[in-house]
Formats: sequence, structure tokens, C-alpha cells
Amino acid sequence: MPPIERFVIRFAAEPPQEALPYGRWADTLRGYFLAAVDNIESAGEELGTPGDIVWFPDRSYGGRTYVPATARTSNGHELFGYVSFADGSAPDGNGAPDDFEAHADFTSETADDNPDWRIDLNDEIVGRWRGEDGNVADMTLIWGIPLVEGGAVVTAELADLAVDQCTLVDYRFTLVAPDAYRSDYLDVKLFSARGDELARESLYEDDGEEDGDDA
Repeated sequence: MPPIERFVIRFAAEPPQEALPYGRWADTLRGYFLAAVDNIESAGEELGTPGDIVWFPDRSYGGRTYVPATARTSNGHELFGYVSFADGSAPDGNGAPDDFEAHADFTSETADDNPDWRIDLNDEIVGRWRGEDGNVADMTLIWGIPLVEGGAVVTAELADLAVDQCTLVDYRFTLVAPDAYRSDYLDVKLFSARGDELARESLYEDDGEEDGDDA
């Protein structure tokens, strides 16, 4: 096999290991997430009361596990973020999650108001990866829900090179992938069980030149 032209980190995170949070575990994560929501700087925007939290598949990277979340508020905003914790199975751990951290933000741009969206995406940078010649990638946590039916697997692709993938769990997904590397930027693609591409979205706002039929 010849050398790979694009030398970049791929499939860096463990695939989801646990079921979507429920019961006492969900209550624990909810407490951390809502504490992060309380610390959002909303610039005077009245966010409203958070509703039910939607949890996404866990992904572990760099010794931490990330569990993303979204929630609608009574004022129509969407809260998004994650709860992360240290891997308790590490040699110096006690077997239980610890060192919890949470991040939350909000947006008024929702899928309800954007019928052209094919995949509803959220993302946060959780680290950096240094490549060749001083190039640096943003290790990005991505989570979302496909808005078209029939999907089975979601991939993250950098210049058409798959750098992560996630089988849908309750029609939700989480990815951890390098972005903004060597002037290349991620696309998130939805595939059927037969491998047919059903939809794609960029992490960045498009310039209006593409329409929803391109996928």
C-alpha cells in the first residue's frame, strides 16, 4: 500500500461504549449540564426555562469521555453543550467517572426555522492535534440528528477522507474529528445501511450556492 498523501489523525475517539443516559446517571449529567447553562453569558437575552434534555452517544478521547446534549427552552432557544469526565478505568482511577466538566451555550437558529437543513449539527472544539510542517487541526466534538429518514451511519470527512464515523443511536450521533487542517474543513455525511449517501452538511454556513438537492 503506498504512503498516504494526507497525513492526519483519524478515528481518534473510541466508539460509543454505553447506552444513552437514563435514570440516576442521566440525573447526574443533567445537574452538571444545567449548572453550565446557568453560567451562559446571554448578553441580556432571556433564555427561558430548559425543557427535557436530549442526550447523544458518548465518545472518549484524550482520557476524557464526552456526552453531548441539547435542550429547548420555553422561549424557543436551543441549549447545546456537553458533560465530560475523566476515564475512571485509567491506572490511577477508581473505576468511577470523576473530574466532571460541562460546557453550554445557546442559539436561536433551530431546525424548525431552517427547512433546508439535512442534518442538525452542533460542535465544540475540545483539543488540538499538531501535524506536519506546523499545521494544527482543531479536534472537534460534533453531535446531531439527521433530518432525513433512512440513515444508519454518519461520517466526518476532511477533503473527502473519512476521519471518524458513528452508527446512529436512537437516530443520534456523536463524532470527534480534526477540522480546519491544511485549509480543509469538515463535512458531515449521512449514509444508509447500503452505503448510499443521503445527506451532507458543512460545519460552516454555506454561501448560498448549494441547494438541498446536491446530496
